[in-house]
Amino acid sequence: MDFGKVADISHVDFTLPAAHPDTLPLLQQQVRADKPEVYIGLPIWVNKAWVGSFYPAGMAEKHSLHWYGKQFNTIELNSTHYHIPSPTTIDRWRQAVPQGFRFCPKFPQLISHEAALRNTQDVTAAFCEAISGLEEKLGDAFLQLPPTFGPGQLSDLEAFAQFIPQSAPVAVELRHPDWFVDNVASQELFEVLEKYRMGTVLTDVAGRRDVLHMRLTTPTAMIRFVGNALHPTDYSRIDAWVERLRHWFDNGLRRLYFFVHEPDNTLAPDLATYLIEQLNKACGLDLKPPRRFVQPVQGELF
Repeated sequence: MDFGKVADISHVDFTLPAAHPDTLPLLQQQVRADKPEVYIGLPIWVNKAWVGSFYPAGMAEKHSLHWYGKQFNTIELNSTHYHIPSPTTIDRWRQAVPQGFRFCPKFPQLISHEAALRNTQDVTAAFCEAISGLEEKLGDAFLQLPPTFGPGQLSDLEAFAQFIPQSAPVAVELRHPDWFVDNVASQELFEVLEKYRMGTVLTDVAGRRDVLHMRLTTPTAMIRFVGNALHPTDYSRIDAWVERLRHWFDNGLRRLYFFVHEPDNTLAPDLATYLIEQLNKACGLDLKPPRRFVQPVQGELF
């Protein structure tokens, strides 16, 4: 992910911001679940470098999603940003992964970037209809708004929110700096998102610390974490997130989607494994970490 990328991270303050003052009160209104739903994944499922390590040696590329689904339980589905998938494609994806897996599709750029949410009822209905074919494997869709979408367009976001079906939960990622420096604008924004039960995306990236605003508007957190090739700060940042998430789980967070990005994503499974292990230890979870393959697996799909 190029957004917020910087060439030199030596002067970046990666300290996790304090929780937004309205986040804990919102979480504490929720009925506590015995265990939160936790989904950890990556932004892609095809990477040749994973064959022979996180995928079995000799695996054909066409079976990448099948094996990805054995290693992780969610995917940041970026391909839907570029085109709406056909029913055949949706069905193939759904059948490739096990029960308990969740796809988190990104809204098409035609909706979010080209039209800036205006007059998009038809294409939005088509997108929501398409992803409904994922059935029980549909997670939260995420609406990534461009850096040009600022507080003056809040009415467009509210109008858009009104025709999203409840069967398609949505989290919103905002990038325009004015959302985070204008307290009135941010308060109005979060009130709209709460009203329509739309979540927020928290993006942890070196060059834009403002987008890590720590305001949840539903009892679901969606976190996009951008690492730096397993630099030591990648691990210390994950440690800080684990402590924050433990606190949020204790106060009512019901669901977590956490997507790990690395440069070219070759090392993303390594950091995701570390995250899973630390969450299990700190939060009493029983998430299954990915396994490493050293030999072809006999008798399974290739």
